[in-house]
Amino acid sequence: MDIPPPRPAAPDLPAIQALAAADMAAVDTLIRRRLASDVVLINQVAEYIVGAGGKRLRPMLLLLAAAALGKRSGDGEPGVGADAQQLAAVIEFIHTSTLLHDDVVDASDLRRGRRTANAVWGNAASVLVGDFLYSRSFQLMVELDSMQVQRILADTTNRIAEGEVLQLLHVRNPDTDEAAYLGVIERKTAVLFAAATRLGALLAGADAATCDALHDYGLNLGYAFQIADDVLDYAADEAALGKHLGDDLAEGKATLPLIHAIVHADAAARTRLRAAIEHGDSGAMPEVLAAIAAAGSLDYSRRRAGDYAQAAERALAGLADNAHVAALRGLARYTVSRDR
Repeated sequence: MDIPPPRPAAPDLPAIQALAAADMAAVDTLIRRRLASDVVLINQVAEYIVGAGGKRLRPMLLLLAAAALGKRSGDGEPGVGADAQQLAAVIEFIHTSTLLHDDVVDASDLRRGRRTANAVWGNAASVLVGDFLYSRSFQLMVELDSMQVQRILADTTNRIAEGEVLQLLHVRNPDTDEAAYLGVIERKTAVLFAAATRLGALLAGADAATCDALHDYGLNLGYAFQIADDVLDYAADEAALGKHLGDDLAEGKATLPLIHAIVHADAAARTRLRAAIEHGDSGAMPEVLAAIAAAGSLDYSRRRAGDYAQAAERALAGLADNAHVAALRGLARYTVSRDR
């Protein structure tokens, strides 16, 4: 019996970034070129937030998915081609616009270790530049002249907007349960991950079943990423995280660690936790952390994130192995092991 060759080992994040480096450099160049406006304030705010860095995970997912399914540049240049690079820039513009809007809604003043755009220029400028980035993303999308691409991204941005409103409805609501929480993060985070990986598959010419598999990978990865992110708000080193610990509590957001703790706390602690959410009481953080620890809520939340990360890996099972498929597996593992 023939023994199948061993699967490539799942690489760590630096190795994944190195694998995608040429395409990501092209995406960054395109982003900065297409940010340009003759309105000076747009240039200042947009460059400030885009220039803040970050891992550019969402556009990288699109590029890796396309490469995993065999897409290559047709003009002899390295990488997956200008169309995939442009679509990756679209994904990043959409994500960046949501960051600008989120920071206004949440009244955040710190992101990635520095002041948010709304803290520097005010809420009005941040909202309007976020609108500019949304509309610029649709200009770039239309240039690709694909109704399938436009439909996927139109549906995705609509779902993201629904998620923002749904989250608003749950602010300072101590009755938010795990199912409601998952409904919010599906729309706010997971759908853009899923769109990125589905679009990568689509550009590679994959069949419907493979496009669906990559969508499932991205969706589960998005759930894992957001749950892990919400754990960090109660468990990370603040300097490494680049934002204030306890921001979710201060904003009255019931994320999974707190939802789990409320269910499993004794009556007195439950009353205090509910009050902390209702009043956005960051001063209650020591008591909240104690209740979360007593209920094992961080471990529970990490397990749930791990479940979704494993589901993401399982979605790749039918793909022929190569370095880019291994990179997608590596991102699933990175998502639940990161500290920032």
